[in-house]
Amino acid sequence: MKQLERARWRCRRGLLELDLTLERFVDEHYVSLGEAERRQFEMLLDLSDNDLWDMIALKKKPTDMRLQYVLSLLQAI
Repeated sequence: MKQLERARWRCRRGLLELDLTLERFVDEHYVSLGEAERRQFEMLLDLSDNDLWDMIALKKKPTDMRLQYVLSLLQAI
């Protein structure tokens, strides 16, 4: 549960669209992610708001293809 609350806190961002997307992702997917996918999500949260949003909005490709699975879940929201 502590991990979930930490993820929720990290999803609070400066861009409203990003906030809403990340919040929905956590509500719908976070508890069902495996440890590797949770690490991918944490790596995505380490990105700047603009870079992360550009990847979700398909304006930019991820530099690390290991992030693709979680990124595809975010894009589907």
